[in-house]
Amino acid sequence: QRRRRPVRERDPLEPAGEGALRAAFEQIKAKLEREGLFAPELKRPLPFFPRRIGVVTSPTGAAYHDIHNVLTRRAGSVSILLVPTLVQGESAADRIREAVINVNAYNRSLPVAERIDALIVGRGGGSAEDLWAFNDELLARTIRESEIPVISAVGHEIDWTIADMVADVRAATPSAAAEMVAGRE
Repeated sequence: QRRRRPVRERDPLEPAGEGALRAAFEQIKAKLEREGLFAPELKRPLPFFPRRIGVVTSPTGAAYHDIHNVLTRRAGSVSILLVPTLVQGESAADRIREAVINVNAYNRSLPVAERIDALIVGRGGGSAEDLWAFNDELLARTIRESEIPVISAVGHEIDWTIADMVADVRAATPSAAAEMVAGRE
């Protein structure tokens, strides 16, 4: 017979793994929602005839290749500016945030006729841990402050991140983000 360890009231129950991520997600979501960062009136429409699209993602991931393929096939006149960044791992949220800040600064330096019309920020699918960078509070604030309208394109249809909620538009996949842009041409 195995002896069971008695449960003591002082043993704290702490979420682990996906439970911990879910709890953290809900806390960040509630905080930003209370502050009004998800408010529909903050959402900007995408331009009807986009000329230049920025893409913040990994240059080696399938997401960029999918976006590039859709845009070149369906909207050949749209220019694509890749803003390469890490999209997974411990420093990914900071790198994505820096990329969004840098592309906005670059955009301000351009003549109006050459500016980026929309910014796709995303990556392909993965586990909750793989997508976690897109649940970062500082990244959410940076996306909301972007002068360029942002399309969040993280994961697959069922994946939702804080970035999706704060962005101007959510796309279910990176390919869907490209189709949104191409469909407006």
